[in-house]
Amino acid sequence: MSEPGEHERTMAYADIALGQIRSLRQPAIPRNYEIWYTYATGYNPTLNQVINETLAKNGTLTEADLDHVYATYISAARLDEQIGNVGSRVMDEIDQVMAMIDTAVGSASTYTENLSSVSDELHTIKDRDGLRMIVESLVATANEMMQTNRTLEQRLQTSREEINQLQEDLATVRSESLTDPLTNLANRKHFDDRLKLAMAEAEERSEPLSLIMADIDHFKSFNDTWGHLTGDQVLRLVAMSLSQNVKGQDIAARYGGEEFAVVLPNTVLRSALTVADHIRRAVMSKELLKRSTGQSLGRVTVSFGVATARRGDTAETLIARADTCLYAAKHHGRNRVICETDPEFVGIIESKVA
Repeated sequence: MSEPGEHERTMAYADIALGQIRSLRQPAIPRNYEIWYTYATGYNPTLNQVINETLAKNGTLTEADLDHVYATYISAARLDEQIGNVGSRVMDEIDQVMAMIDTAVGSASTYTENLSSVSDELHTIKDRDGLRMIVESLVATANEMMQTNRTLEQRLQTSREEINQLQEDLATVRSESLTDPLTNLANRKHFDDRLKLAMAEAEERSEPLSLIMADIDHFKSFNDTWGHLTGDQVLRLVAMSLSQNVKGQDIAARYGGEEFAVVLPNTVLRSALTVADHIRRAVMSKELLKRSTGQSLGRVTVSFGVATARRGDTAETLIARADTCLYAAKHHGRNRVICETDPEFVGIIESKVA
């Protein structure tokens, strides 16, 4: 039974969470409810600070903002808890095995002492009955030792299997922590980590590296018209097209909301443009159908921005240039690929300077 006042307190948190969702006109999906419920409790001050600063700056939280908050401050905490649980189970298993080994060592010591005692007695035995008693005692002690060793061997085998399973569980947890659950692409945190690593390796090896930023055209309007389930179908369709057109060491990720990113190590700008256009054509070639009725919802298009790392670039500056190229693609008709050498990109930069 819950403590007195627990029901009232948790209901108050729930009311605050739903109120925030309602006032910001966000989808009342479990992710958003969990974010705002955590916000209402105040148990994660850093989450509250990030949300408050974003609201003060922008007046709202975008899908990308919500994705980032959830991945950074809720999923990450849950991952730490899961890893802690697995680690605790491993330690428990090791403690049990060590106890079994201590028992086996004790049995071995007893066996050694018995042998030493028997060795001393052999010098004093004069008759067959006495010798028979000593032999029977040795056989019994040996059988006990064999049984102890057999039990220990079985326990070690069981422990080996259980620890292997725990290692698989840990690998699954780690994989889930790096993957966007809706699209099965790398999530934002994984993208951030891999981009920084790939840029460092590219600079060290004097190799090119390109970045593609992509955004689904008119996604909000599509979502509002057909609903979030169909919107999720669109996200999965785009993700599938990305996965099918990248290979090897390339990293395809859901950057946030309806925006995606592809890191292309050892890839020059011209080749990156080719990859982006292949993805664009792949998405555009697929007709979207409403699952419940089979009704055609038309075709989805995506805009792309492409940039190549320069000497002295950070992850932030490279992303900023690719994002500006993406903005130029949106600004000049959508469903197209713009890179940093195109006139449209230069025009956007010049207009910002002016």
